[in-house]
Amino acid sequence: MKIKGKAWKFGDNINTDEIIAARYLNTFDEKELGSYCMEDIDKDFPKKISKGDIIVAGKNFGCGSSREHAPIAIKGCGISCVIAESFARIFYRNAINIGLPILVSKGAYKKIKEKNLIEIDVSKGIINDISEKKTYSTEKFADFMQDIVNSGGLLKWIRKKGLAKR
Repeated sequence: MKIKGKAWKFGDNINTDEIIAARYLNTFDEKELGSYCMEDIDKDFPKKISKGDIIVAGKNFGCGSSREHAPIAIKGCGISCVIAESFARIFYRNAINIGLPILVSKGAYKKIKEKNLIEIDVSKGIINDISEKKTYSTEKFADFMQDIVNSGGLLKWIRKKGLAKR
């Protein structure tokens, strides 16, 4: 799987309340949640995004509550992938469960500039900063996790495998 988009940068310890404020948790509608994504950090963030863009962040991205709304909002605003130095464990799990690719890269955050065009080869664990002509590595997903993301999330993967009654 290859992902290509513009980089949008956020720092360390971006919590789920900053990703999607509690006042919007009365829906699971992906598009509606996406229209408020990162609103308390940058109220115009969803308007700046082109479908396929990528968040590049520091350490402990997605810390805070265990709400699934946070990765749903990110996906709903058009972000195709999140790259961070590290993720909160429950956010990592929730992102995989809803089919949002997230990648750990220790070197990318400090070097990739906002709005740079980047391309990620998820299966090889390579991030190409096309704007700067530099390459970074990322931890690869296990094959079954990649399959879950490619299926659109855990429930769709379970149905695809015939593991759930319809």
